[in-house]
Amino acid sequence: MDTHKKIEKLLWSIALPGFGQLLNGKYIKGITLIFLEFIVNTKAHLNLIILYSFKGQIVRSIEATDYPWLMFYPCLYMFGMWDAYKDGGHTTPYAYLPSAMGAFLGTVGIIYSADLKLFGILFGPVWLPMLFAFLGIAIGIVIYKLLWKSKVKEVREGL
Repeated sequence: MDTHKKIEKLLWSIALPGFGQLLNGKYIKGITLIFLEFIVNTKAHLNLIILYSFKGQIVRSIEATDYPWLMFYPCLYMFGMWDAYKDGGHTTPYAYLPSAMGAFLGTVGIIYSADLKLFGILFGPVWLPMLFAFLGIAIGIVIYKLLWKSKVKEVREGL
């Protein structure tokens, strides 16, 4: 499958987890992810905390957050993106690492989002998890490249 088709499905999953699965013809998985997105979004008050965060009302966003529900979101979101991309065609070994690390560190970002200040700034339950998720993706890319390079080297030496 063409890379641009895989990226199209990834981008639709960024818009809403489950859309990429629908494009891949995985209807049950897609509908399940969309359903879970709406449940977690509603229970965590995600749209409200996004609204407050974008307006700079970080303390208000923290007060509105249902943290036990919000902690599901990074894993749901990153899995939806990864799965749509993976099901869109061939992927290399270890290619899941950026998404998995992003989900993990995004969740850690949620855990500390009510208290942790970076450079004296309280980022809250939207911005801090996003920063941590991007950091996790970057770490995952580095680990992926190291492992992939090692695997390629093993194959070449085996020839």
